[in-house]
Amino acid sequence: MEEKTVTWRIFAMYMLLIILMLLGSKACAQVTVTHYNAEWNKKHDVEWIKDLDDCDITKVDIAKYPKFQKKHKIVVVPTIIIFKDGEEVERFQADISFSIKATRKELQDYINELLMSDF
Repeated sequence: MEEKTVTWRIFAMYMLLIILMLLGSKACAQVTVTHYNAEWNKKHDVEWIKDLDDCDITKVDIAKYPKFQKKHKIVVVPTIIIFKDGEEVERFQADISFSIKATRKELQDYINELLMSDF
């Protein structure tokens, strides 16, 4: 009888651990910032993007990788898309002069809000 009790307690502890791990992974969202541009528009690269905190940063040259242009419907470069857990949540696009008017602070504030919304 006592062996069954110990087995159930161990089982309950493992289940609790698994539940806590699953909840913990939901609380730590993955934020990725992707900067889409093209070689011919290098002078309008968003240089401050590398200074963003608490996110992964990728750069994509749509001239070299046109499948990403089509997949993410990039119509103007540069375009910056913020993804949370793989889903697009915000997009910043260049104006007619092919430059982005959004600031590093605007993007960082948005990223911080995304991360804080999980708590």
